[in-house]
Amino acid sequence: MESDFIMEMLKWIQELFANYGYNVLFFGLLLEFVALPFPGETTMAFAGFLSYTGRLDFLTLVVVAFAGTTAGMTITYFIGLKAGLPFIQRYGKWFLFSPAKLEKTQRWFERYGSFLISIGYFIPGVRHFTGYFAGIIALPFRKFALYAYGGALIWVILFLGIGKVFGPQWTGIFHLFELYALWIVSGAAALAVLIVLIRYRRILTVRVLRRSPELELKTKLKETSKER
Repeated sequence: MESDFIMEMLKWIQELFANYGYNVLFFGLLLEFVALPFPGETTMAFAGFLSYTGRLDFLTLVVVAFAGTTAGMTITYFIGLKAGLPFIQRYGKWFLFSPAKLEKTQRWFERYGSFLISIGYFIPGVRHFTGYFAGIIALPFRKFALYAYGGALIWVILFLGIGKVFGPQWTGIFHLFELYALWIVSGAAALAVLIVLIRYRRILTVRVLRRSPELELKTKLKETSKER
């Protein structure tokens, strides 16, 4: 049953791309972040597969997906900022933002802070509401944009990349990635930070070693001048 549903959904997505092209990705992702049910990750992975077959351009897909995602996130941020909590509590049910989901998002924010905006893309049931909540708590827009747009770029490249890199096998990889996306991204981020720290430590060590002879020379000159 599940496989039949997936096949029907992919057929539907393929028809959308055939009729509307890249617009499917832009408006689909934009509306997903306003909380309209839309299979954004599946659509991106399938679009990546279409680029693997040569029917779509991968770079254009990245630009369009990034634009749709950031537009949706920015709209939700300003809705939260301008309309505030009372609006969300009263009308949130119309765009699937129930009090329970508001409380869940708040708990995640308390746990991870602003960084949740970046990693929230990989947490099912959270990414759709981080923009609203960031606006509600009046997070400075520059800080919001840094986390939201940076996370969006990573998110769209990863899911488009699944279809582009793995081609016909993308569905199996997509299923695994969907289950463990947060852990994979967290591990990759930790590895990147570790590499940067190791590299910085090496650079710092080289600078210290280079300066050591200069310091010794200056010390000797000072001692010589004192003796005179």
